[in-house]
Amino acid sequence: MVERVPYNEFSMFHENAAEYGIAYAGPPTVSRETIPMGDGRNMSALKWGTSEPQLVFIHGGAQNAHTWDTVALALDLPVLCIDLPGHGHSDSAAPFDPAAQPLQQNAADVARVITALAPNATAIIGMSLGGLTTIALARDFPQLVRKMVLVDITPGVNQDKTKQITDFVNGPATFPSFEDLLKRTIEFNPTRTVESLRRGILHNALQVEDGSWVWRYRREGAPPLPEMKAAVDEGDKKPSTAVLWDAIQHYGKPLMFVRGMRKQSVVSDEDEAELRKRASSVRVEHVQEAGHSVQGDTPLELATLIQDFIKN
Repeated sequence: MVERVPYNEFSMFHENAAEYGIAYAGPPTVSRETIPMGDGRNMSALKWGTSEPQLVFIHGGAQNAHTWDTVALALDLPVLCIDLPGHGHSDSAAPFDPAAQPLQQNAADVARVITALAPNATAIIGMSLGGLTTIALARDFPQLVRKMVLVDITPGVNQDKTKQITDFVNGPATFPSFEDLLKRTIEFNPTRTVESLRRGILHNALQVEDGSWVWRYRREGAPPLPEMKAAVDEGDKKPSTAVLWDAIQHYGKPLMFVRGMRKQSVVSDEDEAELRKRASSVRVEHVQEAGHSVQGDTPLELATLIQDFIKN
């Protein structure tokens, strides 16, 4: 008989709180929301609290909305954490349109969710692919992006900078056991605790009927990270997302850039210099103990930065 690993996505918040010393009076009010895209697909999101969300969070490629759990607990605000197309509980992305601008399709799907659930959000926070999607959102739906936070990402991202990440996420899609999946994840995430990686896997993978496990972003035979592959020109390795620099230059609203300073970051000094050039009033924050996943490595520090940014 196949041994099933129990999973309830709302049952582990106390673990996040205990690991990071966050006061915990009981389970927070969190609901799973579903928004139709009008073409037969649905997008999914986690709504924290009962009032209209003040902040919107968009995760990176191969992640899901639960990557923000500890940040959300630390903030203790009504927030919305969206599963990108093809990730988490959201349906797959619409068929790729080669005529679309970079991340235009992702931004359109996300805009539908924000319009339905958080139209008056104070800020949009995006990490990695979610950050590029946030820039595209500001370009295509500027009324939704009053303040923007980019977490360890710029339009200067390319294959060389993301190699360590893509080597992991474009590896095996399935694993014979949870232990095998956890072992591989630990190898590629040396800055994270085993407890946090275990929670992350339960949120980001599915146990199928034969007892094996598959990443949610690789379910149904989906190709590995089509969004990230489409974001880079294979030939000369120049990022096609470079056009998003113009969107940053024309944004003209409060912008904070949070950069992880460990080697796992995908941001170079040149990228940061270009960002400062394009947005002279940008607030730049360096997080010394974080790699690419700032929300995973140093969630309390990120929450403090966001709290301060939205107040000022």
